[in-house]
Amino acid sequence: MFADVGCQGRISDGGVFKASKLYQQLTENRLRLPTPEELEGCSMQIPYFFAGDSAFALSENLMKPYTGDFPKGTPQRIFNYRLSRGRRIVENAFGISSAVFRVLRNPMLLEPAKAEWVIMTVILLHNYLRKHSPNIYTPFGTLDYEVNGNLTEGSWRNEGDMTSMVPIRNIPRRPTNYYTKVRDEIANYFINNGAVEWQDQYA
Repeated sequence: MFADVGCQGRISDGGVFKASKLYQQLTENRLRLPTPEELEGCSMQIPYFFAGDSAFALSENLMKPYTGDFPKGTPQRIFNYRLSRGRRIVENAFGISSAVFRVLRNPMLLEPAKAEWVIMTVILLHNYLRKHSPNIYTPFGTLDYEVNGNLTEGSWRNEGDMTSMVPIRNIPRRPTNYYTKVRDEIANYFINNGAVEWQDQYA
């Protein structure tokens, strides 16, 4: 598990990531990620990657959605759908944390160092409760879940707006050809050997 706490709110998500120790270790190949593997039907080896949104720059180990609207059933649209399903895990983790630990829902009137301690404590408590008391902390229906591709949103989403969260302006970035090719390979894999039977109904 990795958590980076304490960056200024006016910095974009991508900027926060680039300032983190995780990014530094990733770019210096010190994360000990598994070596790239060849997915069935792909013409190149695919690196293990993190799922990001449009605020991040596309890179070898960080995939982001394709920009724009794409017709139903196209590789780009299905890739965006499958990537968003992975990112939903992060949304659920923060959503349930802020629903239970209300301190996250408003600006903290604390010194930055103390605010960092509060946030790190919430992260530790969240993970502890998810591991040791999941039926109490996150009973069925609290988190998003899918049955045969049908999404049912978790009850934490009914908690209202996060007044302390400010939308981040996304700045389009031009990815390099190699990273684009990796993403295209994954997108084609999702509509061929890596397809799931219900994805065409929703993407």
